[in-house]
Amino acid sequence: SSFSHANEKASAGYYAVKLDKHNIQVRLTASTRVGFHEYTFTEAGQANIILDLNHRDKLLEGRIKIIDDKTIEVLRRSEAWAKDQYVFARIEFNTPLHVSKYTVDSVVESNDYSGTKVAMSFSKQVQKGEKILMKVSLSPTSFEGAKRNSTEIKDWDFEKVRQDAAALWNKELSKIEVTTANQNESAIFYTALYHTMMQPNIAQDVDGSYRGRDNAIHRAEGFDYYSVFSLWDTFRAAHPLYTLIDKKRTADFINTFLAQYEQGGRLPVWELASNETDCMIGYHSVSVLADAMAKGITGFDYTKAFEAAKHSAMLDHLGLEAYKKQGFISMDDEHESVSKTLEYAYDDWCIAQMALIVNKQEEYDYFMKRSQSWKNVFDCKTGF
Repeated sequence: SSFSHANEKASAGYYAVKLDKHNIQVRLTASTRVGFHEYTFTEAGQANIILDLNHRDKLLEGRIKIIDDKTIEVLRRSEAWAKDQYVFARIEFNTPLHVSKYTVDSVVESNDYSGTKVAMSFSKQVQKGEKILMKVSLSPTSFEGAKRNSTEIKDWDFEKVRQDAAALWNKELSKIEVTTANQNESAIFYTALYHTMMQPNIAQDVDGSYRGRDNAIHRAEGFDYYSVFSLWDTFRAAHPLYTLIDKKRTADFINTFLAQYEQGGRLPVWELASNETDCMIGYHSVSVLADAMAKGITGFDYTKAFEAAKHSAMLDHLGLEAYKKQGFISMDDEHESVSKTLEYAYDDWCIAQMALIVNKQEEYDYFMKRSQSWKNVFDCKTGF
């Protein structure tokens, strides 16, 4: 359906819009792991909720299981930026709906539909003004995980969930107070602060279960496991901000890094849904680690953090082999050669500071020397 921006409302934890085609009023809110939908049908007739697993990226494996006339379970395994992304969901309706149509290219057996092309519509006759509410619980691990996560929203009180979400956002955004007579400046500041809190995201079930970088299911002990570390984008400013206003989450982020190092063989570069996308350059996890260690943030193992950082720096991929041998990357060695040389040099300096903190003098000397490699691509005469 088409819609107009004039008929949208958005605030932290809430979104509403009018769909023009049949004048359907939509309201959305959420808890940490559960999305809450409310659809108000302003005309009597057949209402349809359409679930299309092929909408968005390439579907590797889709599955819809009909549990009863108010509950379905979904698996959506897809490939795009993350090469192998798992999303399990439990979808609950507040009213019985029946399957009015479906498309599936593989298997249908006793209310279980699976394939690489899977779509379904759930329908019922509604009166004018009738509402259909939906709860969509997400899990990275399993159908059972999604069912456990559904307990975050126990009833069907949309306003209560909306207020809870707003209160949670207000608590986070209140970590910094600004005062100004200019309301526009205030809106710009708090919108920017809100944006810093959109990611990373919790990527574990309520019991701590998560899908690791090895695609196995693990249990987070003593920390929360997160996903979406766009580190090339965040190491300069977002993560340093978190060390000031979010020390607990900073330790959780780092423990997530270390879990990914143990399960995937290296620290994250640009991680999404427990997949390494290798987007952008450098290995800026080490910048986050060094910053936290320099500021004395507790809750993670400094020695293990240094070991993981050193490991990332000593690999041979993405131009590192040439960088280690000759102190710079030439255009014949690797694309983005100058940028990579500069960013590796900065990360090496970060590792040197970590070495100092954990009393590794030999490694400190090695990485301090390596951190000067930027000079090898700088021409003092031209300034380039």
